[in-house]
This record gives sequence, C-alpha cells and structure tokens, in this order.
Amino acid sequence: MATALQEERLDVSDVLTDLGTEAPFNTAAPLRRRRWRAWLGISGLLAVALVVGLATRWKSSFGAQSVGPVQTHAVKRGELIVTITEDGNLESADNLDIKCEVAGGTTILWIVEDGKQVEQGAELVRLDSAQLTEQINQQRITYEKARASHIQAEKDFATATIAVQEYLEGTYRQQLQDLSAKITIAMENLRSAENSLQHTERMFRKGYVSPLQQETQQFAVERAKLDLESAKTAKDVLERFTKAKTVTSLEAQRDTAEAKKNSEKAAFELEEGRLKRLEGYLKKCTLSAPKAGMVVYANDQGRGRFGPQQATEIKEGAQVREQQTILRLPDLTKMQVRVTVHESKVERVRPGMRARIRIQDREFQGSVFSVANQPEPSSFFSAAVKEYATIVRIGGESTNLKPGMTAEVEILVANLPDVLSVPVAAVFEHAGQTWCCVRKGKTIERQPVVLGMTNETFVEVKEGLQEGDLVVLNPRSFVPELREETRQQGKVDVDKRFGAWGPAGKPMPSPNGLPPGGRMPPGGEPAGRYQPGERQPGVGPEGPGSGPSTGNSPGERPGRPPGGPDGKRPDLMSFDKDGDGKISRAEAPDFMQNFFDKVDTNGDGFLDRSELNAMRSRARAGGGPPSGGPPGGGQP
Repeated sequence: MATALQEERLDVSDVLTDLGTEAPFNTAAPLRRRRWRAWLGISGLLAVALVVGLATRWKSSFGAQSVGPVQTHAVKRGELIVTITEDGNLESADNLDIKCEVAGGTTILWIVEDGKQVEQGAELVRLDSAQLTEQINQQRITYEKARASHIQAEKDFATATIAVQEYLEGTYRQQLQDLSAKITIAMENLRSAENSLQHTERMFRKGYVSPLQQETQQFAVERAKLDLESAKTAKDVLERFTKAKTVTSLEAQRDTAEAKKNSEKAAFELEEGRLKRLEGYLKKCTLSAPKAGMVVYANDQGRGRFGPQQATEIKEGAQVREQQTILRLPDLTKMQVRVTVHESKVERVRPGMRARIRIQDREFQGSVFSVANQPEPSSFFSAAVKEYATIVRIGGESTNLKPGMTAEVEILVANLPDVLSVPVAAVFEHAGQTWCCVRKGKTIERQPVVLGMTNETFVEVKEGLQEGDLVVLNPRSFVPELREETRQQGKVDVDKRFGAWGPAGKPMPSPNGLPPGGRMPPGGEPAGRYQPGERQPGVGPEGPGSGPSTGNSPGERPGRPPGGPDGKRPDLMSFDKDGDGKISRAEAPDFMQNFFDKVDTNGDGFLDRSELNAMRSRARAGGGPPSGGPPGGGQP
C-alpha cells in the first residue's frame, strides 16, 4: 500500500513539473488534496490558452465588432510644413585657390600654418626647385646650340639671296656684254675679211695676186663668218638657257637656306620657350598671397571605393600634382553649405527654395543655389546609396564662421497653410490603394484616401477623410489581409510575375531551344504547346512513358520529347514561327547561323524537315553535327 502510494505521488509530481509548477509534497498530506492541486494547475493553463485564443479572434474581426481602447489621432485642418533636413559642411562661396603650377608636380618644402591670417604679398608655400634648377642648366646648353644654328642659317640665307642678285645684276650682265662684244668683233672681222677678199680678187684679175693668196683670203672670210655665228649662238644660249638654269639653281639654294633658317628659328624659339617656361616654374616655386585673408589647407575629402578618403594631405613633404589646389583664401563674408540629398528626396528640391541653416548655436537663413544632376561617388559599403550634392547659400553677410564647420540645413519644400493631415503611421497601402482605419463609435472601418505632400511626420489628405475623424495609428493590427500578406510573402505567382510559357498552341523557344528560364515544365513540354485534353507524344493515360514511342534516339529517355533537360537538342522545327513548314535564316537562332548554308542543300534560303533529317543522318554517320552546330551532340 505504501509502495503504491509513493508511485502515485511521483506520477502527479511529474505532471506538475511538466506544467512548470513547483510540487513540494508532504507525505503526510492526503492524496485527494494533492490530486486536486494538480488538476487545478492544468485547468488554469487551459483557461489562459482559451483567453489568448479569444483575444486573437477578437483582434482578427474587423468593422462589425466593437473594439476596446485603441491609439487614435484626430484629423485636423491646419498648416503643414514640408521640409527636408540634411547635414553638410560649411564652405566659402567665393574661394581664391592657390595652386601648384609646376609641370609634373613637386614637393612642398615649407607651408604657412593652416588658418593663419596673412597680408597681401606674404609668402605662403615654398616648393622644391632642385630638379627644376638642373633642368634649366641643361636647357640653357640646348638653347645656345639652337641659337648658334639659327644664326648660321640666317647667314646662309642672306648669302644665297645675294648670290641670286649677284648673278642677275652682275655675272649675267657681264657674260652678256662679253658675248655682245665678241659678236661685234666677229662682225668687224668679217667685214674686213670681205673687203680684203674683194681687193684680192681685183688684184688677182690683174695678175698681181696668185691663186693661193686668193684662196687664203677666201678662207679668212669663211672663218670670220664662223666666229660671228659662234658668238651669236653663245649669246642665244646664255639668254635662253644658261641664265634660267643658273637663276633656278641659285634660287633653289636661296629657298633651301630660307627653309633651314625658318626651321632653325622655330627650333630656337622652341628651346627658348622651354627655357623661359622652366624659369617661370622656378619663380612659381615660391607662392605668395595675392590678397589678405585667412589661409585654409585644401584638404578636401572625397569618396573612394571603401569610403571617404583623401587623395593628398597638404603638409610639408607632401607630393602635389600640377594644377592641384594647395591653399584657399576664402571670402568669409560669403558662405555656403554643401549637403548631399538622398535620391528619394532630390526630385523635390529646386534652386531658389528657402532654407534654414543651423551652425552650432546660431541660425541663418538662405536658399538653394544649385542641385547636381549626377550622384556623388559612392563607397564600396554604400554602393546602392545615391546622393546628390546640393549647395545652399547663406543670405547676407556671415561673420565668425569658418570653413569645414558642420551645419544642419532644413530646406522648405512646401508650406500648405490650410490642409487636412494625418500621421504617417496611420496610412497603409493595400491592393494598389491607400487606406486609413477610422474609428466610428465602437467599430473601426477602412477608408480609402488620396494623399498629397508629406514630411517625416504628417501627410496631407486630399480626399477620403474629414476634420474630426479618428484615425488608428496601428492599422495593421486591425486589417487581417495585411497580416495574411505578411504570412504569404513566400508564396509567389510565378506566371503572374514573370509571364506564362507562351501563347496557347505555340511554344516559346529560346536561343538554347528551351523555354524561358532554361528548364522544361513538368512533363517535359512547354505549357501551351498542346491544347487541353490533347495527348502529348509519348505520354499515355497513365503518365509519361506509357504512350507510344516518340522516335527518340538511343540513350534518350522514352516519353520525353527532344529538347528536355537531358542535354539533347530540341526539335529545330519549333523555330518555324510563321508555320510554313520551313525555317528561314531570320527565324533560325544564333547557333544555327554558322551551319545554315551547309544544311540548306538546295540553296533556296530555307531549311525543311528533309534537310534537317539529312543533317541528323550525316551527324550520326560522321560522329557529330556540322561545324558550328548547336551544343549537346544530340539530334536536331
């Protein structure tokens, strides 16, 4: 008896332990009391579960059942201010940039302190000039060589020019005079010889001169004639040929000398320009203040691949590029704030909009000056975030402000003086419509609304609500459809989202012969290829594989048409889009273009069933498809 009682006590204790209730038993207590306590604990848990279930059922009911206290907000008519608030950095609207103007860049040897007030003409930066000094010395040597060549070329040109003038006005005239004199002498000799011949012939007739003397005189006349003709010919050659040839040669030498002079002059000017440029760079190694003001280092931070980064830190010993800004002399009376606006808000920002700028404990008024049309470079960690640079200028003069200060900018997008507005938390979207839950007495009803502009807290209501309506601030707790959508988010209607397989009775092929997505639907055939009730080839009443053979090649699974996920080629006739029983070149996919002409044996520009079967036979006999055939190694 005692043993049985002990075993029963342990059983009840185990029950209460499972229910989370402590069970310190006293062996002297009656067994009935201990049983009563156990069943009392179980009944209490069942009651709690019942209350939770009823509460859940009550919250799921909507519109027709009274509800308990809910958090609501009364719709009011009043002023709605729509603003955009962003943080940015203060900068001057008018900066005088001090840049490195040394070609190829150089190194900063010394630089004035950042933030120092300087006077006009004060030394700001001293750049390294050692390399420039060496380049200037080498350039001076090259410059002097070019100068010597230029001088020699100028003298050669002057000599060639004089040579042309010398020949035309001196040598040619002299030669012409000499030949003219020879002609005159030859003519005189001829006249004298003819006179002597006449005298000799008279004397010969009288018998005073022998025949030999007469012949000698006759020869003298002929010789004089020849000398005269030779002199005339020489003069003609000089005037017609020698002069032109000599002048052309001398002018060519002159022109060549002129071209060389111009070339040497250009080379000299080039080397001279390089020397002057290097000397100018040497002077620019010392930068002075063009006006009085405060010096600010141009340490602008940009955005790199992995976040904000700085290309070059301005300091002594830093390497700077050509045309890189080293210092800035800002105009502290004209300040602006550079902020970045998110892409979801930038469309609402326009130049000219009023803005409120807060810098530390001071406030200023300003306006939007410009909005960038391209986003700022994003980092690796925020590549999806697109922000647009917006410049907000501070109105009037500003004092005691320094560039780089953090500023909070509030841009006024709209000021709606008399509109209905509700909290943003009271609005939800369902089935393409915007709704609010309105409390009417002890019930809650859904009300479609038309919204207007919004800020971060309230949204304008154009239609659907009236002043005094009580909108529920947690509407999702009272809309079962929204909770059901949350639970059903994993269920997607693929055909509705991505489209069906294709129109009824016509498959939708893709370049690889498979339906869109690269997979065949259950049964191995795209949806829509066979009408409802029509039996597919190779598919019997009991399912795939139970019907007649489809004529598949060896190794292909029966009951599955060509083109399944086995890696086999699809039926190429499925590319016959116009249904004329032939495949044109325009209908053929990309992988068929390479062997289209080989398969088109009759040369009519189309592929019919017989040509495709012949190609399949040749592929089987030759161990593969034609060159450039479709992948897979199966049948067409």
